[in-house]
Amino acid sequence: MRADRLVALVLLLRQRGRMTAPALARELEVSTRTVLRDMEALSAAGVPVYAERGRHGGFALLPEFRTTLTGLNHDEALALLVAGSRRGAQLFGLGSALASAVLKVVDTLPEGLRDTAAGAAQRLLVDPETDLLARRVAPEEVPDSLAAEVRRAVFAGHRLRIRYAAANRPPSWRTVDPIGLVTVRDQGYLLAKRGTEDRTYRLSRILAAEETGEPARRPDTVDLDRAWRDRGTRFRTGGDGTTVVVRLDPGRREPLVATALAVRAEETDADGRLRMHVVFQDARHAEWALWEHAPHMEVLAPQWLRASLHERATRVAARYGAPA
Repeated sequence: MRADRLVALVLLLRQRGRMTAPALARELEVSTRTVLRDMEALSAAGVPVYAERGRHGGFALLPEFRTTLTGLNHDEALALLVAGSRRGAQLFGLGSALASAVLKVVDTLPEGLRDTAAGAAQRLLVDPETDLLARRVAPEEVPDSLAAEVRRAVFAGHRLRIRYAAANRPPSWRTVDPIGLVTVRDQGYLLAKRGTEDRTYRLSRILAAEETGEPARRPDTVDLDRAWRDRGTRFRTGGDGTTVVVRLDPGRREPLVATALAVRAEETDADGRLRMHVVFQDARHAEWALWEHAPHMEVLAPQWLRASLHERATRVAARYGAPA
């Protein structure tokens, strides 16, 4: 909306000082001509904006034009600057709203507090693009328009039609009763009911969404944290999965459990080693996880997994058995 853009324009000039029209256009993701029209609108509304011509010119505001926000101490201001998860906001179609909100908070702080909080925020990094091993974190892409449609249905309590592409299945339309939105490790999820059954949909797999206007059939209140934990428990323990029997040293138990969905049974053999029945999502998951732990344990069953690990180990041994 134009009103939001005008506010953002004023805040950019307040915080950064003189800026050229092309620089403002890049920040606001509009054309230079749009920025010039907005400047005329601001001037007509009485905002003290002026243009400086020349090589180092640009648009600026009179220094005394500002507002103040009282009641925030240094730590509260710092928390506001760093607490918002930009990736989470983007998943829910709120990335631009978060950026605008931060600009407003910073601009309305008293000058001394604004400077110290902004300086301290530069010493904190939240959600970097790579981890310590230089592996790039690739957050899911969810179109803002789609995320906004889902978000409106969740907040309004309306039923939602979605075209969903489940894994290994063709996309299909379905009508759901939205419960809430969750973001976990840069992935967004819609918690909903379909009929009487709980359903969890990844936002990146929703290809289209339509708010119906019909009231959703859902409780008036919800504990999202508990709902997420319950669904995680059902996911880890429900379904067929792939069960594997392994023997391993007790010290390797936790690394194995961290890669599995569930542990169905566990006992200690006479030699002190653990014998465990461990559940993985499918055959591919089981083979990948147990190859990671292969030097420290033995797969007892199923036989096909023993054969697969033997074949892989044979290929690796052959490759490294001769000089490079």
